[in-house]
Amino acid sequence: MTQPPPPNQPPQPPNQPPNQPSYGAPQPPAQPPQGPPAGAPGYGYPQQPPAGAPGYGYPQQPPGQPGPYNQQPGPYNQQPGPYGGYPTQPQYPGMPTPPGNGGGGFFKGKPGVIIGAAVAGLLVIGGGTWFALSGDDKDDKQKNVSKSEDPKPSTSESIDQGDGNGTGEEGNDDLNAGRKPGEAKVLFLTKNDVDLPRNGSETFGPWVAGDTVVKAMYKEVVGYSATDGKKKWTLPLPAEVCSAPAQTTTDGRIVIGVKDGLTEKAKCLNLQMIDLKTGKAGWKKSIPKVSGFGGLSDFTLSISGNTLAAGGTGNSYGFSMADGKQIFQGPSSGCKPFAFAGGPKLIAAASCPTSDYNKPKHQLSEVDPATGKPKWTYNAPVGWEIDKVYSTSPLVISLTQREPKKWSIVALKDNGTPRSQIDGGKDKFQPRCGGSFVVFGQNLEGCTGVAADASTFYMATEPAQAGKANEVVAFNLDTGKAKWRSPSGGDSQMTPLKTEGGNVIVYREASYDAGGAIASIAPTGGAPKVLLQHPESTAEIENTFYSPHMVYADGRFFLAAGRVSASNDAEEKETKTMMAFGK
Repeated sequence: MTQPPPPNQPPQPPNQPPNQPSYGAPQPPAQPPQGPPAGAPGYGYPQQPPAGAPGYGYPQQPPGQPGPYNQQPGPYNQQPGPYGGYPTQPQYPGMPTPPGNGGGGFFKGKPGVIIGAAVAGLLVIGGGTWFALSGDDKDDKQKNVSKSEDPKPSTSESIDQGDGNGTGEEGNDDLNAGRKPGEAKVLFLTKNDVDLPRNGSETFGPWVAGDTVVKAMYKEVVGYSATDGKKKWTLPLPAEVCSAPAQTTTDGRIVIGVKDGLTEKAKCLNLQMIDLKTGKAGWKKSIPKVSGFGGLSDFTLSISGNTLAAGGTGNSYGFSMADGKQIFQGPSSGCKPFAFAGGPKLIAAASCPTSDYNKPKHQLSEVDPATGKPKWTYNAPVGWEIDKVYSTSPLVISLTQREPKKWSIVALKDNGTPRSQIDGGKDKFQPRCGGSFVVFGQNLEGCTGVAADASTFYMATEPAQAGKANEVVAFNLDTGKAKWRSPSGGDSQMTPLKTEGGNVIVYREASYDAGGAIASIAPTGGAPKVLLQHPESTAEIENTFYSPHMVYADGRFFLAAGRVSASNDAEEKETKTMMAFGK
């Protein structure tokens, strides 16, 4: 990227040659075509990963497993646009670069170019392939075609139900038989009981609503008892689940995206509200169809308060969670939101028109959930694309640059002005992100391996060697500087899950001969304190969950397969789908 230096450019860091990374860093997705497709002026064509590229923050895909947790097997919706001028922003001396397989560190070259452009500090991290995406196979053969367009819950029980003692396997294989004193119970273990397409199916969730844990896969949503894994309800759907928010409403409702047909050309346009506690299907709604390039995009969904926000390339909408009524539509010209992040605030990422495909212009706004109107707008610097929202409150975002490949993390204040940059020193980091099976779309949320509270941002390092220990680093959100680092100990890796009561909750991964654990790290740092030590006797099972979705809620930990697939029907039925641990 060539551009004039901003005013008052800060000096280069000592002993650092210009434009050279000070430590290893991940790469963003592979380069898209050099120019937008015909009929798509003002919008960048989504980026396509290289064949066989691994998922963001995950190990290489095994054969027959098209994608792990929340991955976008197809194009990535990186949208370009020019950026005019350099707003006046404070100057910071260090910045971060973009994720890639093998981890990523922070880029230290010419920080003023980025910071002076629009950001009060960017964590720039370059090199590697963290952002690589897996391929989207649209040739799935449909099975189990539902004849009903009106989904109704049923109360059928799981094939592999728990017996109240954590057996989880048809009531006769006690997974707690080898449990040692002080180890947590295996609450249940479930296996797949759905006949899936030949390439398997991505899973969505799990979501916890009271004593019910819910996940969606293929053409059904299932609620299980959080204590023993028995099926409480099953909601069949007329077509495949294709999108789901990262979070629910506070009272346990969610809206999922369902394909509008059974053919390969079906789009992710139908919305279905579900009460997760009861399995009752509520209102149904279809997102308006659009023609042209924007019509190629799948929508991603986010919930904030009483609003469901749907974002796609060039089109965005807001719907009432109460009745499905459309309450706003994004702008039809100018800068258009392409994705949202929900939770305490509704955050929209927008792409602006451009005359130069190689100079994207992105904006980030907090929008009013009731009207869709922005409360403030943050302009990303020229050439930088808003990639992820790690936290909406406090607001911590990830940005990427294509050439040269860089990754940046910046914290924003409540009014959208820059708060700090994250200064990662010489470490490599491995946030785990992606975005479901989205075509020409982008999920902003759903990352694991990162967490934040009002004053601190937490991120896991990549271990120096595969299978060895890593660390969780705490960054001061006011300065961007590291406050402390906590080693995982032994040969296990830690993944931050969330913050709770001032502590950061982490999952210490299992190995083939050592059970995983849930632990907490105090606000002042120090060694992790184990809250749940999973049994050594079930470590081999726990270690088999590939690219899992992880939820810790109410003292229980749920580990769900990110994707279910097998080479034949017999193996498919033996695939383990969810495991739970508790006191």
